[in-house]
Amino acid sequence: MTAMLGMYDMPALQDANDTFWAAIRAHLGDGPETLDRNRDFWDIWHDPSMVFSQTCGMPYRTKLHGTVTLIGTPDYGLPDCPPGYYYSTFVARSDDPRPLDELVTGTFAYNEPLSQSGWAAPTTHLHSLGLTVDTLLQSGGHALSAQAVADERADLAALDALTWVLLTEHQPDLAGKLRVVTSTDPTPTLPYVTAQSRDPAPIAAAVRAAIAAMDEDTRQLLHIRGLIDIPAEVYLAVPTPPSPD
Repeated sequence: MTAMLGMYDMPALQDANDTFWAAIRAHLGDGPETLDRNRDFWDIWHDPSMVFSQTCGMPYRTKLHGTVTLIGTPDYGLPDCPPGYYYSTFVARSDDPRPLDELVTGTFAYNEPLSQSGWAAPTTHLHSLGLTVDTLLQSGGHALSAQAVADERADLAALDALTWVLLTEHQPDLAGKLRVVTSTDPTPTLPYVTAQSRDPAPIAAAVRAAIAAMDEDTRQLLHIRGLIDIPAEVYLAVPTPPSPD
C-alpha cells in the first residue's frame, strides 16, 4: 500500500503532512505507516495499491480520469473563490512595473505542461485577453518558476494561489522579490484520490475526521479548512489549452 501528499510538501510542511496522514490512517484503520516521498508521482497514481494521494486537476482530467477515484477536494480557505477552488497568481519582479500585456513579450516560466495552475489556467486566461507569451521556460516546479523570475531568467510566472501563500510564509526572501500582477478565474483545486478499486467513502470520512480534530498549528501550516465534494464532471469541464510542446 502507498500514500502520498507530495503536492504541498516543502520541508517546512513535512511534519504537518505526516501528522495529517497519521490521523487519516488512524480513523481509516488502514494504509501504510508513512507517506511515500521517494517514488515518482505518476508511478504512485497508477499503483493499484494506492490508498491516498493528491493530484492536480489537469492530470486528473487528461490522464487519470477512469484510472483513479476521487475522494474529495480540500478547501484551503483561499480568498475570492468558492470553497474547494483555487486560482493561479501571475507574478513578476517587484521592480518591474510593466503590465501583463507587456510582460508576455518576455519569458514566461511554467512548472510543467500538465499543471493546471502553472500552464492550463494562465494560458486560458491569456488567450481570453488575446495575449500569448513570446518565450517559454519550463522550470520543473512552482517555486523554481518564482526563482526564475526573481533571478531575471523569466519575466512572468503563474503560481497556484496556495503555493504563493506558502512562499510568502516560508520563503519570504524569494517572495519579497516578486509582486502579484493579476489572477486567473478559480477552478477546482487539487483533489484527493485513491485507486480505482477502492471505496472512497470511508477514506473521505477519515479525512473529514482528521481535519475536524486537527490542532491549530497543523491547520495553520497546511491551510486546510475542510473537504468538499466536487463531481468529476466539474473537473472534466475545465478548459485544456494546447500543450507547450
